[in-house]
Amino acid sequence: MISPAVLGCQRQQSHSTRKEESQTVALFPVVQDAKRGFVDKAGQIAIPPQFDDARAFAEGLAAVKIGDRWGYVDQKGHYVANPQFDEARDFQNSLAAIKMGSRWGYIDQAGKLVVNPQFDNAWNFSEGIANVQVGKRWGYIDQKGQYVANPQFDEAEGFSEGLAEVCVGEKCGFIDKSGELVINPQFDSWCDKEVSPGWQRLYCDPEFSEGLVAVRIKGKVGYADRNGKLCVNPQFEEGWKFREGVAVVKVGGKDGIIDKTGKFVVNPQFDDLSWSFREGLASAEMGKKWGFIDKAGKLVVSAQFDSVREFGEGLAPVQVGGRWGYIDHKGKYVVSPQFDSADTHENGLAAVEIAGRKGYIDHLGKYVWNPTN
Repeated sequence: MISPAVLGCQRQQSHSTRKEESQTVALFPVVQDAKRGFVDKAGQIAIPPQFDDARAFAEGLAAVKIGDRWGYVDQKGHYVANPQFDEARDFQNSLAAIKMGSRWGYIDQAGKLVVNPQFDNAWNFSEGIANVQVGKRWGYIDQKGQYVANPQFDEAEGFSEGLAEVCVGEKCGFIDKSGELVINPQFDSWCDKEVSPGWQRLYCDPEFSEGLVAVRIKGKVGYADRNGKLCVNPQFEEGWKFREGVAVVKVGGKDGIIDKTGKFVVNPQFDDLSWSFREGLASAEMGKKWGFIDKAGKLVVSAQFDSVREFGEGLAPVQVGGRWGYIDHKGKYVVSPQFDSADTHENGLAAVEIAGRKGYIDHLGKYVWNPTN
């Protein structure tokens, strides 16, 4: 058992105000004769295919494209904003970032411009605040478009649990929602400079979660609390955010799992681990094969698959010999491998693909929407 050096921290209360997204009806994007539309859970067409592109619904609205312009429709297919934007992001916190010409602004759910296009780049609101770029500097605005932090940072991430990571040069700290630095820039920037802020968290996880955040110092990752105090000394090659009281870290090229004191609950032994547990299980790679472990590190589904995706609604997509199927928590096939691609189930359905055609199946593998393109 590896015993990492540990620094004590008092348990922090979560201050997350992230609003759960909800929608009254689950609708799924489909393609028919090269046009996009939406079907319901039963596979019935809810919005006839008519768009050149369409994204999934977020907060009851979906971005759709006609020609080279984006707009938004509600779940009845009615436009709340006619196609007029050069780019359009999904709604979050009741607002969506849109691009007109070379500038970004924001619209509300009625399609009204609430923040005029003026930014060189703009990302989704999180906890009522959005990171925006002017020139080469990033700042933050509220939902009225007023600055809470003037553009001054080289990097700026979204808010999580009331704090957001900002970087000046190669050092990073955290600000609160008033724009005040609460943790001075002191940690190394470990985000890929070429990756835009909206994607950086996929690579470096600079978000508070369960009161802690992964930070990098002199090439090693540890964990700090909301005051900037190190709770777990920097000692890992990589480290991801805490979920359900545990976090995945990498030591000596192997992944293991620690608790909030920095103690290993699962020794580093896996070639790769998923960043979080879903339905009590996490995918684990051993010897170029994938299986699933529980939080004690026990391999509950043996490493036998070429690739896997996370569990959703009791099932996980797994790949064997180039074909995807679905297993249950015990590793038993519920849907035999037959698809070229397969996504995790959500809202009762999973997207699958065969020969470039996309369809949807239910939990038993029955098609509710046959593959089309």
